Amino acid sequence: MTSTTRLDDGDLAQLRDRGIGIDEVQRQLLCFQRPPNWVELVRPCTVGDGVVVLDERDLDRLVGLHAEAAAAGRITKFVPASGAASRMFRDLHRFLLLEPRERPDWDAVGRAAAGGDRGAAALRRFVEELPEFAFHPDLAEAVAARGLELERLRAGGEWAPILDALLGDGGLGYGERPKGLIPFHAYPGGERRTAFEEHLVEAAAYARDARGVCRLHFTVSPEHLEGFATLLREAGSRWVERLGAKFDVEYSVQKASTDTVAVDLENRPFRGERGRLLFRPGGHGALIENLDELEGDVVCIKNIDNVQPDRAKPAVVRWKRALCGLLLRLQDEGRTLLRRLADERDAAAVDDAGAFVRAALSIEPPRRLASAPAAERRRWLADRLDRPLRVCGVVRNTGEPGGGPFWVRGRDGAVTLQIVETSQVDPESEAQRRILASSTHFNPVDLVCGLRDARGEGYDLHRFVDPDAYLVAEKSAAGRKLKALERPGLWNGAMAGWNTVLVEVPLATFSPVKTILDLLRPEHRRG
Repeated sequence: MTSTTRLDDGDLAQLRDRGIGIDEVQRQLLCFQRPPNWVELVRPCTVGDGVVVLDERDLDRLVGLHAEAAAAGRITKFVPASGAASRMFRDLHRFLLLEPRERPDWDAVGRAAAGGDRGAAALRRFVEELPEFAFHPDLAEAVAARGLELERLRAGGEWAPILDALLGDGGLGYGERPKGLIPFHAYPGGERRTAFEEHLVEAAAYARDARGVCRLHFTVSPEHLEGFATLLREAGSRWVERLGAKFDVEYSVQKASTDTVAVDLENRPFRGERGRLLFRPGGHGALIENLDELEGDVVCIKNIDNVQPDRAKPAVVRWKRALCGLLLRLQDEGRTLLRRLADERDAAAVDDAGAFVRAALSIEPPRRLASAPAAERRRWLADRLDRPLRVCGVVRNTGEPGGGPFWVRGRDGAVTLQIVETSQVDPESEAQRRILASSTHFNPVDLVCGLRDARGEGYDLHRFVDPDAYLVAEKSAAGRKLKALERPGLWNGAMAGWNTVLVEVPLATFSPVKTILDLLRPEHRRG
C-alpha cells in the first residue's frame, strides 16, 4: 500500500476470499501512480525480416512432423471462450434500449442508414438478411412463442419484436449468451453448428491421438459452464460417430485471484457499496494462470470466434499442422544446442547457438554481448534457449482491429519479436506512431505453444511475464469514474519472455466474428 492507504478488517477479508495477497494489492496500487510503460518499437516485422514464409515443400515436411506428435497425444487445443456476445449485438441493442415512443419506424431507420448512421445500417441489413443467419429457425420459434410470425414482422419492417425475441428477457437471450454457444454456420440438410462445435470438429483434424482422443480446454465464465457442458453431452455422441473421435474436454474459469483493484481518479482505492473495495477482471492476460495449470505439451491457441465452416477447414488444418511441425523442429534443434552449451569442452557450441538464436528465433543479442567472455555468452544463450516457444501465424494487414508483430527493444537491450497492441505504444511519440502505422501483418491469435522443457517438465509461465506491460484504462461504476488495471495481455506482455517465431498464414485461415454482421461475410455463409 501507499503510505496514505489503510485497509480495514473488511478489506483484508475481501482479499482473503479472492486469494489476493496484500503485497499484490500494493504492487497494483503503485502501478496506477507510475507513468505508462510504453514499448519501444524498433521496426515492424515484415516478410524476410521477422516473418517467415513457407513454401509447399516446407509445408509437406512440417505436416509430417506434426503427425507423430499428434499420435502420441502431445497436442491440446486451448480456446479462450469466456466472452459474452454482447459486443456482437451492440449496434442492435442500442435500438432496443430506446423508449417505445423514441423508436424509429422502418422508413426512419432507412433514412438514418442512408445518412451514415452505422447502427441504423446494421439494423437494416440484419432484418433484411435475417434468413441467412444460422439461428434463424430458433428466432422464428422464439417469435412464434409470443404469438407472432417472424417473416411477417420482417416484411413489415417491425424490427422491435424481432430484437426483443433475440436479445430481450424471455427470448433467446443472445446478448448475454457466450459467443461459443451461438449458432454460427448452417449446412445443407438443416444442420447448424455453434462456434463451440466448430472448434470440436476442427480439433478432430489435428489434435487427435492414436486412440482417437482429442484434448481441448475452454476457459469460460462460471455462469456459462453448464451451457457448454450440456451442449457437449448433447452433441458429443454425434461427433464421435461422424468423426471417429472422442473428446476429452476440460473447462476452467478466470480466477478471482487475478482480478485487479480499482482506484478513483486520485489513485485511492475505489469503494463501492458499504465501502467495499471494487475489483475488476484483469483482462485476457489473466488466462496465463489457466494456461500454466493446464500442464500441456504442445498447445494450440485460437479464439472462440475464429472458426470456419467445413469447406474452409482443409486449409486451416494444413497450416495448423505445419505450425505444430515447425515448433517441434525448432524445439529439437534448440534442445540439442542446450545440451552442447552445457558441455564447456564444446567450443563451437557458442557460435552455433548464437547463429540459431539470430536466424531461427530472430533475436538480436544485446550489443555488450559481442565483447563479453565466452562463459557469459554461453550463459546468456542457454537462458534464451531454455524458454517456452511459440510459433505465431500472422496474416497480411487488412485493417482488422488488434495487435501486430514488431521488433521491440527490451530493457536488457535485446531486440526480440513481440505481438504489440496499439494501446501499448506511446500516443505522444510521432516516431513510434509512424512505426506502428507501417505494420504489414496482423495477429489473428493463431498460436502453437511449446510449454515443456527438454526434461519434459512444464515451464513456470509466470517467470516469463513482463509485469510492467500492464494497461490503465478509465472506466465507471455506479455513475462514478474510476481507473482500472489490465494485466499484461495473454499474447502480449504475458508471453513477452517467450521465444517467438512468426509465420505468414493465408487470410483464409482467419474468419473472426466480432459483430453479428460478420456472419454475413462470404466465408461464413451457408454453401
